[in-house]
Amino acid sequence: MHTPRLRSSRRTFLALIGASLVAGPTLAAGSASAAPTGLDDAAKKEIAMKLVSSAENSSLDWRAQYGYIEDIGDGRGYTAGIIGFCSGTGDMLDLVELYTRRKPDNALAGYLPALRGVDGTDSHEGLDPGYPDAWRQASQDQAFEQAQNDERDRVYFNPAVQQGKADGIGTLGQFAYYDAVVMHGNGGDSTSFGSIRGLALERARPPARGGDEVTYLDAFLDARVWAMKQEAAHEDTSRVDTAQRVFLRNGNLNLDPPLDWQVYGNSFHIG
Repeated sequence: MHTPRLRSSRRTFLALIGASLVAGPTLAAGSASAAPTGLDDAAKKEIAMKLVSSAENSSLDWRAQYGYIEDIGDGRGYTAGIIGFCSGTGDMLDLVELYTRRKPDNALAGYLPALRGVDGTDSHEGLDPGYPDAWRQASQDQAFEQAQNDERDRVYFNPAVQQGKADGIGTLGQFAYYDAVVMHGNGGDSTSFGSIRGLALERARPPARGGDEVTYLDAFLDARVWAMKQEAAHEDTSRVDTAQRVFLRNGNLNLDPPLDWQVYGNSFHIG
């Protein structure tokens, strides 16, 4: 993966989901059973997965990443899977616990004590040398793929889309939220998703509060770029500048194909 992501506050993010993620307007009761609109439409979600994968793995083939694992030197231990679950930030531990509840006899179950021990650190203690091979072995199991999908949705995708809908923004805006949550997490630090959104709200009103969608998304992307530049590892902001901002400038608030963008100098196309 190209850049380390800020994941230090994901435990806080889980707590927020359990309480009340959205500030301001919320979805009506029973809306979860309504027909998908926005980024949670199946075709749009597929586009979202490809867009994130283009930035994280220089590939549109996001399904090829279930078995991905390496330490990218960002201080968060191993990074792995379709969303970059990290051994040092808790979300990898949550994933393996879920997988083990569903399938106790799996290649990763024996590493749970070690994962609990390294949570919050960049340590590999108890994981080396066998953990990467065990991860790749587990990735051949459809149950592990499903666990990755479910944790991605529970922790990142669904909350980002829910907040986007509550703010009255469309598919592109919901994707901008999702990509920010993937990279920055949503804790209490100044570069978390919640803080990025807070900066945007200081500068513009979202449609749910009577504002203009393009103006608000410009403010959100400005805040996102600022947050990325707070760490040297995020100085390349092309996943915003030559991707999301391009779609916004083209007025493509619905993320309708064809889509052409660049990330880290690589060109991508969805027809």
